[in-house]
Amino acid sequence: MSDWFFKRGRREGVDWMALDSRLDSSLSEFWSRCKDLWDAGSSFFARFKLTGWRRLLSEAGSECFTLAAGGFFVLYALALPAFLEFDEGRFLTGKYSVKFLDAGGNELGQRGILHNDAVPLEEIPDAVIKATLATEDRRFFEHFGVDILGTARALMENLRANNVVQGGSSLTQQLAKNLFLSSERSIDRKIKEAFLAFLLETRFTKREILKLYLDRAYLGGGAFGVEAASQFYFGKSVREVNLAEAALMAGLYKAPTSYAPHINLPASRARTNEVLQNLVEAGFYTPAQVHEARLHPAQIVETRATTSPDWFLDWAFEEVQRLAEGKNQYVLTARTTVDLTMQKQADEALITFLKQRGRGLRMNSGALVAMETDGAVRAMVGGPDYGESQFNRATHARRQPGSSFKIYVYAAALENGYKPNQLVRDSSPTCGRWHPQNYGGSHGSGGRMPMWMALAKSLNTVAVQLSLAVGREKVIELTQRLGITGIRKSCSMALGDYGITPLEHVGGMATFANGGKSSRPYGILDIVNSRGELVYSRERDEPEPAQVISEEVAAGMNQMMQKVVTDGTAQKAALDFTNVIGKTGTSTGPKDVWFVGATGKYVAGVWLGNDDNRPMASGNTGGQLAAPLWHSFMSVAHRDMNIPTLPGLPPHPVQVAEMQRIAELKRTNPAAAAAELGVAKAISPTMSTSARDALKRITTALRKAAGVAEPPPGAPPASPTPINGQPADPARPEPRGNRADARPDSFQGFSRSAQNSAVSPSSLAARSNDTPAPRTTP
Repeated sequence: MSDWFFKRGRREGVDWMALDSRLDSSLSEFWSRCKDLWDAGSSFFARFKLTGWRRLLSEAGSECFTLAAGGFFVLYALALPAFLEFDEGRFLTGKYSVKFLDAGGNELGQRGILHNDAVPLEEIPDAVIKATLATEDRRFFEHFGVDILGTARALMENLRANNVVQGGSSLTQQLAKNLFLSSERSIDRKIKEAFLAFLLETRFTKREILKLYLDRAYLGGGAFGVEAASQFYFGKSVREVNLAEAALMAGLYKAPTSYAPHINLPASRARTNEVLQNLVEAGFYTPAQVHEARLHPAQIVETRATTSPDWFLDWAFEEVQRLAEGKNQYVLTARTTVDLTMQKQADEALITFLKQRGRGLRMNSGALVAMETDGAVRAMVGGPDYGESQFNRATHARRQPGSSFKIYVYAAALENGYKPNQLVRDSSPTCGRWHPQNYGGSHGSGGRMPMWMALAKSLNTVAVQLSLAVGREKVIELTQRLGITGIRKSCSMALGDYGITPLEHVGGMATFANGGKSSRPYGILDIVNSRGELVYSRERDEPEPAQVISEEVAAGMNQMMQKVVTDGTAQKAALDFTNVIGKTGTSTGPKDVWFVGATGKYVAGVWLGNDDNRPMASGNTGGQLAAPLWHSFMSVAHRDMNIPTLPGLPPHPVQVAEMQRIAELKRTNPAAAAAELGVAKAISPTMSTSARDALKRITTALRKAAGVAEPPPGAPPASPTPINGQPADPARPEPRGNRADARPDSFQGFSRSAQNSAVSPSSLAARSNDTPAPRTTP
């Protein structure tokens, strides 16, 4: 039997006795050293042995240190969630407050929250600050974020009343809640609030915390901060408020929805009296000083403008949010492109039409958009009544464009080699199992005709043929270039089976009217923040418009679309004083009727229908309903004869005759020509009366200082400033940088010129109803 202690090749086994001896000696030596170290340590610490009161003091200190260490870890565990909530980015409300101006600087209205932090603390009246401190935190400048005494006093008062009658939160705690936390009532929120208050006190001075509170507190009516609340309730800056008004605002901190004067005036007055009493109790005012405020309480003003272009402002607010995204600027002022005169005319045109004819036609809704050919939106009507429904049908309603969509099909055909005079056949093609029909039910006559005639007659068969011949993908790609979204490939795509918004449709038409350049609709010229710093400028930040379709294609489309107005389905849209291009559209039912058209100066689109998509009275078309409405609006929208010529079309005879007449009048009687052209409007008509008067006074003073005599009232003006070295030509479009701020001249010059030519304003209005009926309907 082999011994497992031995292996083959080994000469000897393990010496277990030596191994055991070495292990025992090592352990004994280690133990001996440990005892020596213990004895040395005991001898050393024996020197510090305490007895009596010294030992008691040492034990107490040791226990306190242990408890402090444990308390630190507990506080850290409680404070960590609060510190995670702290984010200086939340000092900004994250909600936009935008004031809108027209191109001349006149205020139009406001959107978003009401917020303005532009007033420094030094300019806020003492009455506002003292009313705030007396009501919310009288010991604000004495505590370090949490008022222990104030909290204890509030707790005793609440226990005595068996109800919550006083709040224990300091002003800093309220600011922490407003900036970082919700309004839930929980122990967790109160703990976070306290730690965040400590953190705010270490990061900011008392004056900075007070300014933040006055700017961020919600005071009802959508107003954040005392400046916005003062503008909302009193129609003036917080710099101008008196004691009664300051007390009213200070009473809103507790419960703005309960004490807002426009909601519950008696409760607001009672709360204001409480604030005035607090001012006396805090020693800030005497009873005699607050007596006047009790006798003459604050008066609330109605701030909503009755003439506000609400549909346009709603859309402009969306544009501002898009343009300002990511710039951490929320209190903004935006200058817009809206023309209040055109806006009023558009409102009246649509509302009058719906009131007079809507019931009989079984329609109750509509939209109208008007812009310049570069995309500057001048007027927008999003529905029949903004007070009843704020849904903006001009920007958000996607309705079937019907035959008005055919302009994009024909444009794609021109891009792929077709010509306006090229012959096409009126026959129904096959797409799967579907065959298009023309209006009236026929599948085509089989005859041949020029493309422009097929568009003028709005033949469905030819439009579908062209879409299939050039490729529906190319049609979709062209619409995307023009800013139209949501179009999908289908057999009936050429007939407008997918919905688009009126704003998109008008923007697409504007591309043809301006010669093929991109004309995405825009309503914002520039944006500044509350400090007056420029945040966005269209002229600075936007690139030059791209040439999205060739000039030849744009000219060809304009020639064909003019035939739609002169010889086709849109004859009721024709204007006697300038060329018009456009296209009618009618969806199945009919549920939607359209007309989208343009002159050399303005592009406008009209949609009529029902919000619930119910069909209107049968037999009605875009040429019969939308085109006359478009005509009535555009007849008054053009206030002078300064209308550029549409690309591809010759100048209108009336415009040529008018320019010749004015040129002759300038030669024979310069003073009369100057008066007729309204040269006295050297100051922009978009300016307010006060601004215009101020500029006149400045001009007069400068003339006197320079020793220059005032010109006589009938003196001719200086020659117009050349554009790019060339004399100004009223028929030429202005450069892009000037078009956005351009305002139409007065109607006076146009009316006089029309009286001396073949057209008069009265005839323009009269002919809207006696224009020959269209030969065919879409």
